[in-house]
Amino acid sequence: MKAQTIDQVIEQLDAIILTEKQNNSAMAFFPILYNRVTKRIKAGIEAEEFDDNARMEKLDVIFANRYIEAYQHYKAGNPPTESWLNAFKVSEALVMQHLLLGINAHINLDLGIAAAETTGAHGLADFERDFNKINEVLAAMVADVKAAIGKVSPLFKLLELVGKGKEDKLVSFSINIARDGAWLFANEYAAAVKKEEAIADRDQVIAALAVKIVNPKSKLLQVVAKVVRFFEVKDVQRVAAILER
Repeated sequence: MKAQTIDQVIEQLDAIILTEKQNNSAMAFFPILYNRVTKRIKAGIEAEEFDDNARMEKLDVIFANRYIEAYQHYKAGNPPTESWLNAFKVSEALVMQHLLLGINAHINLDLGIAAAETTGAHGLADFERDFNKINEVLAAMVADVKAAIGKVSPLFKLLELVGKGKEDKLVSFSINIARDGAWLFANEYAAAVKKEEAIADRDQVIAALAVKIVNPKSKLLQVVAKVVRFFEVKDVQRVAAILER
């Protein structure tokens, strides 16, 4: 059942996290981050931080339902969008890769759709400031998580050192660039006559980015990623506990 309020979103995310932790599955990692973001946005709505707080809750619910539905489809054996399929099907990966795969699908594909569906084509221009604020919240949370990752991945900084200056998505993924692309897509999607075709075209592009997150182009980065992964904590419960702090 689709969430109707931000509180219901949080309840459903809690349930997903609990299920995946019990399954000892890395699919718990992204919803932990996303739940933190959702709770922060809820606090912002209650503090009236946004230009239109009711509209922000509407966006949050539409946006979250795209992830929740993708997750439910995948668990039921029905294919979600290719972007989400490429995120969900990965098992052997770095904690940061699992997070980036979720962020990639959710911001680069889902956010533009959710924004357009929240406001309609004629209300998007008025929405840009609040749209940027939701991304600022996510960017801040990701920065916090990157700091926590050192506790489960002691060699993670090696990736950033080796990948410095490279354009591999594993080390150069930018929330700001994703946000800007999502805003452009929101406007394209709002204006599109054939909505499903617009989603399918965008999905192919974003699914290809997911492949680049999992398979860095640089051979050296591939080797370093394997070494970093070898020393990373594999216990999902321990990793989840650190991400939830």
